[in-house]
Amino acid sequence: MIPMRNRKKTLEVTIEEMRNLSFAYIEKYAPSRQQLRTYLLKKYLKAKVPNVKKQDITDLIDVVLVDLERSKFISDKFYSESKSRSLIQRGSSINKIRSYLFSKGINDNYIKETIDKIKEDNSDQDFFSGIKICKKKRIGPARAEDNRPLFYKKDISLLARNGFDFETSKRIMDIDKNDYIKIIKLL
Repeated sequence: MIPMRNRKKTLEVTIEEMRNLSFAYIEKYAPSRQQLRTYLLKKYLKAKVPNVKKQDITDLIDVVLVDLERSKFISDKFYSESKSRSLIQRGSSINKIRSYLFSKGINDNYIKETIDKIKEDNSDQDFFSGIKICKKKRIGPARAEDNRPLFYKKDISLLARNGFDFETSKRIMDIDKNDYIKIIKLL
């Protein structure tokens, strides 16, 4: 059996390990800055690196994150735009997109830019996203005509839980079946 050397980890070794962990995580998940920070902090709190304080670890994580941002490996602006596009394709409302980005630790300026860009591209994005939800969940105009009045409140509440305001939800629910089919063909 080969005896293991009991060497102490130096801060330089720790920074290099953090970079390697960061690259592996970025390659797999494409995270926001805050997600990467949380991941690295959890990794190093579990590892219990000897003779290194928690404040030193957070300072090292900040150094690594600044370096990764400077070399364009992570970008909250890019993360915000790409996540909002994928959420729009799934039929998420603007409110849901805003809260999702906020929960991921994205800066308010980037969130505002992204939401403004969505509204600029399509002024009635919530309406079309609501139509997608109706198609996916088979609610509202996607239901059979005789069942629509029975499930009206349930469908409105489902749209509300998905972040749509009352006026938009009511507009979606009041669409005629033929108009709904035409809109679905356009989407």
